[in-house]
Amino acid sequence: MVAKVELHLHLEGAIAPELMLDIAGRNKIDAPRDIIGPNSTYIWQDFMDFLNVYDKASQVLRTGEDYYAITYDYLKRCANEGAIYVEFMPSPDHAELCGISYDDMLAGCIKAIDDAKRDFNIDSRIIITCVRHFGVEKCIKVAEETVKRLHPYIVGFGMGGDELGFPPGQFAKAYHIAHEAGLRCNVHAGEWGDTQSMWEAIDKLPVQRLGHGVRAIEDPNLIAALIDRDIALEVCPGSNIALGVYNDFSEHPFVKLRDAGVKVSLSSDDPPFFNTTLGKEYETAKNVFGLSESELNDITHMAIDASFADDVLKETLRGRV
Repeated sequence: MVAKVELHLHLEGAIAPELMLDIAGRNKIDAPRDIIGPNSTYIWQDFMDFLNVYDKASQVLRTGEDYYAITYDYLKRCANEGAIYVEFMPSPDHAELCGISYDDMLAGCIKAIDDAKRDFNIDSRIIITCVRHFGVEKCIKVAEETVKRLHPYIVGFGMGGDELGFPPGQFAKAYHIAHEAGLRCNVHAGEWGDTQSMWEAIDKLPVQRLGHGVRAIEDPNLIAALIDRDIALEVCPGSNIALGVYNDFSEHPFVKLRDAGVKVSLSSDDPPFFNTTLGKEYETAKNVFGLSESELNDITHMAIDASFADDVLKETLRGRV
């Protein structure tokens, strides 16, 4: 089995439907059963409906123990598919909306990382993520909260949300707060936004990676800049197809970006919403994109190089590929 590494996973978007039902029952909340589809997936119609269903699923969370449960469950699932390392993105804003403090959210994630390492020999680290459409001040608050509560497992700071309505440059202050505290940074860009949003991200924010970034294929100069600045892309092909960024895998630029020399990794984004897993993403790369086992190992090595893990952990991971 090819060893796998994931760099782009929204923790609240990784709640399996069966676990969502268990958590709802434990918290005595009426579970939104109408959003559950077949084969451990959720049902949604379009992008806005996806966001609505995402919120419904995550609103069953009430305690730090719930964050432990979803983290441990996801790491177990990944380990069973051959994953050796995962960087995941919890959202303090989503936790707060559910009445969960930052400290309780973080404590649940940390304990799950330790227990999953013990039980499944999988390593994991945290990228604290703000939500751009909640506004600049809210993102600054998340950054400030993050640097006040630094932990060795918190290795990065990032931002998701409405890329089209909220260009990245206006969030520079939040990013510099995190960067100056020693955190590495990523940002969603080049998924829904055009190449200009990617230029703005790499010119105005101290980022080492871009979430998605697939629209870079439209601008040779941008590809050259990504290579020159050693900025990697966290590519999520299954998500891109499910959301209609591309019509099918034959249109997807993953191989073209890789062949052009851009560092690319494979991730699942919000797996139960897009009927995917990290293992399926690697299978797509093999069976649809035509990559050999050696090339898949190269993808994993690139992901390790681009990860925000410390050098000691990176060397350990390289030895497992």
